[in-house]
Amino acid sequence: MSEMLDYKSRLSEPESRRFETFSYLPAMSTKQIKQQVEYIVKKGWNPAIEHTEPEYLMDNYWYMWKLPMFGETDVARILAEAEACHKANPKNHVRLIGYDNFAQSQGASMVIYRGKTV
Repeated sequence: MSEMLDYKSRLSEPESRRFETFSYLPAMSTKQIKQQVEYIVKKGWNPAIEHTEPEYLMDNYWYMWKLPMFGETDVARILAEAEACHKANPKNHVRLIGYDNFAQSQGASMVIYRGKTV
């Protein structure tokens, strides 16, 4: 069995904060982000993009970037919206969400662009 590592994430230390499972991994490449979008589309989920300032990442409220893209299946268009959100809010975290209509929940949610910590 491998050794368990202690990730010292503290609210008092913004650079140490962890906000999702993927945040313990290196930032996703463009190819990996595209694969996540393809997965969301393949599952038939509705993609949406949200963003927030790094100091508020632990809050429940994130800003919605436009409306969810109901029925959107064009991966390039979804990626373009995510990039547009990132360019408009370069210091913010940007996350991609896949809403599952049948389960009435989020099927996927991941930060695809990380903002700069304070």
